Amino acid sequence: MFQSPISRRQALAIFGIGAATATLAACAPTGTGAAGGPAATAGTGSFAPTDFKFSSWSLTEEAAAPAIKSLLSGYSGKEDVTIEEVSFPYNEYFNQLMLQVRGGQFTGAAHVDVAWLGSLAALGKLQDVSALTADRGYTESSLKAAQFEGTQYAFPWTIGAIGLVTNSEILGKAGVDAEDFPTTIDDFEAALVKLKGLGGGLIPYAASTKAAQLKDILIWMQTFGSPLVKNGTVTIGDDASVEAVAWYKGLYDQGLIAADVDRFDARSLFAQGRAALYDDAPVGRGAVTKESPDPDLASKLVPVSRPTLKAGDTPRALVWGGAIAVVSGAGAETAADFGQWATSDLDTVLADYELRGLPPVTEEALSSDVVASDVFGSTFAERITKTATSNPFWVYPQYAQIETTIAEAVQAVLIGQKSPEDAMKSAGEAAQKLIG
Repeated sequence: MFQSPISRRQALAIFGIGAATATLAACAPTGTGAAGGPAATAGTGSFAPTDFKFSSWSLTEEAAAPAIKSLLSGYSGKEDVTIEEVSFPYNEYFNQLMLQVRGGQFTGAAHVDVAWLGSLAALGKLQDVSALTADRGYTESSLKAAQFEGTQYAFPWTIGAIGLVTNSEILGKAGVDAEDFPTTIDDFEAALVKLKGLGGGLIPYAASTKAAQLKDILIWMQTFGSPLVKNGTVTIGDDASVEAVAWYKGLYDQGLIAADVDRFDARSLFAQGRAALYDDAPVGRGAVTKESPDPDLASKLVPVSRPTLKAGDTPRALVWGGAIAVVSGAGAETAADFGQWATSDLDTVLADYELRGLPPVTEEALSSDVVASDVFGSTFAERITKTATSNPFWVYPQYAQIETTIAEAVQAVLIGQKSPEDAMKSAGEAAQKLIG
């Protein structure tokens, strides 16, 4: 179900996401319980800081790593502890983290995508941090986003969405107004054709076409009307999903999207002025402006609502969020204290926001002048986050396998190995078997 329109202030507080994430928790399959109850006793007088490990994919990213390292340095200096950094590139991170947690090689604080909590919780090694999230000013919706089956398995860190970001200058050269962006699929495709007409090797839309990131196609399937999952049954293979993939293949064949592009490729292409628009979370702003040779790129970034199949439909967007989970074992108490501090201490949160531009999760931070005066962030919240919903596959521990199965099928369509009908039919059947 789409969320009803909300105010700009509510959008900034990610109010609309609560319903989606609450549904995620309520509908999740049964898994193992929290490992050992509350993770730490910070603030009780008995807390003794120790060294711990911290893992994050952001440590591998040139734009984000300085902010994360600054955060770690701040805490290690404050508590006089050593924090061991663990990192893997995003496309490898989930599998590597799962392997290390399952095998007991990793304990401590782990930066996680909220989509992964079900799978990680199933390992039985995540701590329940509810005692440390109480009375810290977190928004209700952000807390729910970091829960699984009603248990607070992580501290919410940044909760937002993934949507379309454009370069208004490039759009203007093609006669496309970023502030009056096409609202329907047909008009959107026509705009991409105009952009291609600019020549110079410009990629109109740096959409994901590598299998590792082709899960982005799911939001387009929803745009075309597919629910993806309905009453426990995978609907991929329905007319809407087939139509969406056929349309995507059409963009590919026309050169309106390009081969072998993932999120990081798209950021690079966009930063270099070789792409007019792409899909990203707000964090992408820092990455593209830092890499771009254009010193004024930040002023040209305009978030736009995803076009809809029919005029008047509600634009689709995907909930995206980062959280800090605590894995039981050596250093868990201090890791939990770090998680609480990193996500709810006002000065810390605002310093991180100024570096990464990711939506904070406390009422105090959201109402601060730093956040409220950010035009890009406010526009992103109003046009994209406001109507964001969660991926319905996230409630299943096998969700990553499901997304990979679908992505590989879509890639087979793009390179001409399968028809949209055959590929989506087989993908839907394979996904259903994974759900059980």
